[in-house]
Amino acid sequence: MTTTLLAIGTRKGLWLATSEDRRTWSLSSPHFLMTEVPSVGIDVRSGRARLMVGVRSEHFGPTVVHSDDLGVTWDEPAGGAVRFPADTGAAVERIWQLQPDSADRPGVVWAGCEPISVWRSEDGGTSFALDRGLWDHPHRTEWGAGYGGAAAHSVVPGLNGTVHVAMSTGGVYRTTDGGSSWQPRNAGIGAYFMPGPAPEFGQCVHKIARDAADPRRLYAQNHHGVYRSDDDGDSWTSIADGLPSDFGFVMLAHPSRGGTIWVVPLVADGERVPPGGRLAVHRSDDAGATWRELRTGLPDVEFNAVLRDAACVDGSDPAGVYLGTRGGDVYASADEGESFTHVAGHLPDVLCVRAAVLP
Repeated sequence: MTTTLLAIGTRKGLWLATSEDRRTWSLSSPHFLMTEVPSVGIDVRSGRARLMVGVRSEHFGPTVVHSDDLGVTWDEPAGGAVRFPADTGAAVERIWQLQPDSADRPGVVWAGCEPISVWRSEDGGTSFALDRGLWDHPHRTEWGAGYGGAAAHSVVPGLNGTVHVAMSTGGVYRTTDGGSSWQPRNAGIGAYFMPGPAPEFGQCVHKIARDAADPRRLYAQNHHGVYRSDDDGDSWTSIADGLPSDFGFVMLAHPSRGGTIWVVPLVADGERVPPGGRLAVHRSDDAGATWRELRTGLPDVEFNAVLRDAACVDGSDPAGVYLGTRGGDVYASADEGESFTHVAGHLPDVLCVRAAVLP
């Protein structure tokens, strides 16, 4: 019997849920109550589960804490895990993303932060160093803040030192040398809010994900627009046909099967609610050529949005799909979105969810 861990980060703390069948769940008491939790990472590469949590206290500021015993105890390095070098004159506002690298780089964990910056840990997420290649990029002074802040919110490791980062606003950037240098990769992604033709950078990309079977294939949910790249981000084409809306925040890729992705459409940037007030997940099994609406077990009336990191997949077969709303409801599917069960309700605003099968 396997156990699945679901970590739920909210505006006012962290909840941990466990299940042996992904249909019935046991929910913990809150951790870090009254502290914002915008990011969670679960690292199982070493054969044990390390839980990494980006917390943000209004009094103490942001940091990363970690636990190797499923939240019984928590550790934080003295002086904080993520701190800008003195010469930058900057301070971390929020940790938006915690992403373990591939299995062949077992100690490497990436963090995406606000102000827009990317950080690398070599010790499993205990401490992080600023990626100076992105921070010193000549475009940085022209990157802007999305509605939620200036965020590097997607860090997607690939093969042979390749990493893609998406930011709001700035678009998609790629490094092929492990972070020493970065290039914008936004050809084909729209930016209707900017005058003239689509720019080289400045797009408000909401989330990106990498295909499980083809590491050069990427998917993006944009600020209006859903896209696929088949050439490692060099160019993007629309895959929004068949969706009720091309706006949203979520983009999930299947952990082991190529071509399967999920999105959670919202009406528009000016009306950030599910179409018709009915929450639904849309899945494609052919890399965005066609889409199917999935909503069995989801509420008939729901006007709360699902934020970009408030949805995730696990590594099981079939894959589990999870999402949380700004109204504090969390749902889980053990059958790739075909049906959902209710994990928790009446929590604070859900900012992130992460799931993993425990070793």
